Order: sequence, then C-alpha cells, then structure tokens
Amino acid sequence: MTVNTPFQKNFPSNPMGLITPWKAVRNCGQEFSTMNQRNTLPGKSVKSAVRALEILDVLTREGRPLAFTEFQEILGYPKASLHALLRTMTEARWLHFDDLEKTYALGVRVWESGIAYSAMAPIESRARPFLEQVRDLTTETVQLAVLENFEVLYVDKVDGRHLLRLDSSVGLRLKPHATGVGKVLLASLPDNVLAEWLESQTLERYTPNTITRSAQLMRELARVRKLGHASDTEERTLGASCVAVGVRNSRGDCIAAMSVSAPAVRFGQAQRAKALGHLQTAADELSAALGFAGASATRLQNES
Repeated sequence: MTVNTPFQKNFPSNPMGLITPWKAVRNCGQEFSTMNQRNTLPGKSVKSAVRALEILDVLTREGRPLAFTEFQEILGYPKASLHALLRTMTEARWLHFDDLEKTYALGVRVWESGIAYSAMAPIESRARPFLEQVRDLTTETVQLAVLENFEVLYVDKVDGRHLLRLDSSVGLRLKPHATGVGKVLLASLPDNVLAEWLESQTLERYTPNTITRSAQLMRELARVRKLGHASDTEERTLGASCVAVGVRNSRGDCIAAMSVSAPAVRFGQAQRAKALGHLQTAADELSAALGFAGASATRLQNES
C-alpha cells in the first residue's frame, strides 16, 4: 500500500480557482496543435472526432471564449455541422456556452481532464527538468523520492558534476528516519499515523548522528513542519549530508520530496542555504506544474 498523505496545510484548497490545471490543458493542446491544419492526422480518422478535438485545440490556443462566427472563420466547417458539434460538446460539458455573450469557452470536463493528466503523468518524468535545474545551479546530486510502505523509494536522480559525489541509485529503498527526503515525507503524516507506525518499529542506527528514539523523531518532524524543509547531517552515511523539501499535487498532497546531497566537507552552512533556496524554488515550480495553487509548496503546518 502506497502512503501518499497530504502535508497538513495552513491554507484551504480551492480547486475551482486553480489556474495551473488549465496550463496543463494548454500543454496537452500544444501536443496536438498541428491539428488546426485539418486532414493532417495519419491514417484513417473519424471526422467528427477530429473536428471536436480541433474545436478544443482552437479554444486552447486562443485562450478566450469564441463566438460561433469566429469558429466558422477559423475552422471553415459547414454551419450545420459546426452547430451540431458545439451543441453536443456543450451538452457533454466539454464546452460552456454563455447565453449573454453568445460565446463558447472550455467546459468543466476539460478542467477535470487537466487534473487527471497531472495525476496520471509519472512524477519522475515531470520532475526531471527541475532536478536538472537544481543540479546546474548547485553542481551537486539532486534526488526525487516517494514514500511507499513507510520506506523511501528513490524514483529519479541527477548526478552532480564533482568526482566526489553521493553513491546512490534509482530504485533504492531506505528507512525514512535517517534521510532528509524521508523526514519530509514522514512529516506529511498525521501524528496518530506516525505513532502507530513507530509502535512497530525499531529505528535502526547507521551513524552516531542517527535518530533512534521515537520521541526524538517526533520532535524532529515537528521541526520539519515548522521550517518547511528537512536535513540529514551524516545521519545515514558518515561524510554525506543533504537538505530536502516536499512537492505537492493539485490537492495540496505531498506526493514526493526533492533533495540536494553532497559530501559534508563540501556542504557547509552557506552551501546548504544556497542549495535550499534553489530546491524551494524548483519544488514550488514543479508543484505548480502539477496543479498546486498555494503560496508555497514547501510551507508546512501539521493539523493533527
């Protein structure tokens, strides 16, 4: 069972006010933007389906409601066919008709599709450009992880540019209490869920810095929620340190964590602060791309 529980947030979710899902729809539209050049789809196609998609594509590209005459001018469809298509798409809620303005806009089903697109796309494929962005700015290794069965699962990694760098791999699973990403993901869970999990756990010690007592871990997670980020100061591996922040989806759930990892000798306070700033910016941008509409994806507060 995958544990993807939301960070407890200090601002309400407002799905109907989301802007970013529409951006996701725009991106989808760009993928078939050549459809405005009709009859360019390869192979056999259903004419009515192609025309319906072209109507969505036109609205996506124009970014504003359009009148019937504007559709006709852009697409050149016969009036009867265009009327029938617009009526059918409006009844199915793919379009919304404004009786006062006599214009058609994208309907709620398109918004729902944008949300579904964000949810279905693998997080690692969406995150890769942001991981590379942070790596280029810090020159250090950047990783993306999720929480699965109370284990940290690393799903993507961009290696740093130094010869001396973190030795890790995609697919690696680690216990969460001794890693920065693990602490961020644990901090997303309510205290009662954490307490139940800790009752069945022995927190293994890896280095002298590893947190091994439940009460100490709970205090550390409270601190992570307050600060909005977590750190690993040679707690999993001697000589290795990291900072980590969370990534949210359109519902405000923390679905992943990003980290910058480096040898401790190269990761002093100034370097750590710089890396954290780049991480927070990238996490906010990635979260926005996933549909999150809050002020900051890395601002945490527990409500348990």
